Amino acid sequence: MIISKFKDMFNSLMGQNDTPTMMALSFGVGTMIGMSPLFGIHTPLGILAAWLFRLNKPATITGVYITNPLTMVPIYTFSTWVGIKLLGSDLCIIEFNFKHLTFSNVVDELNAFLLPFFVGSTVVALIGGILSYYIMLYVFRYRQRKRLRETTA
Repeated sequence: MIISKFKDMFNSLMGQNDTPTMMALSFGVGTMIGMSPLFGIHTPLGILAAWLFRLNKPATITGVYITNPLTMVPIYTFSTWVGIKLLGSDLCIIEFNFKHLTFSNVVDELNAFLLPFFVGSTVVALIGGILSYYIMLYVFRYRQRKRLRETTA
């Protein structure tokens, strides 16, 4: 269901009148915001960025929704791993004593992952935004050329 909605949003983007460069830039910025560690405020940030920088709003929001309930765990797990590697940390597995499990125990264990999460998510978001810009630039240019061939044929 989420994948079909994403496909519908993507297909509607193909009908937008902005240039391929603007569409790709909008999508790339949205992707960067969507993969950022600012979980919970991605959509408002995407709308704000689209408004401030005069980006294509549907393309920006579609990029923001790269991070959704299906992709959130893999993206943030990978991002945290990247942060651990970049910081040279030796964090690996959280071990909980389930017999004496308390909220403060959980917070203490997860607290060690906050800095790697923020660092890794920021780096992954930047790389993801740049990669998605170039991928979508290719897609939008290809689609534009295809549309021109169809109208001239």
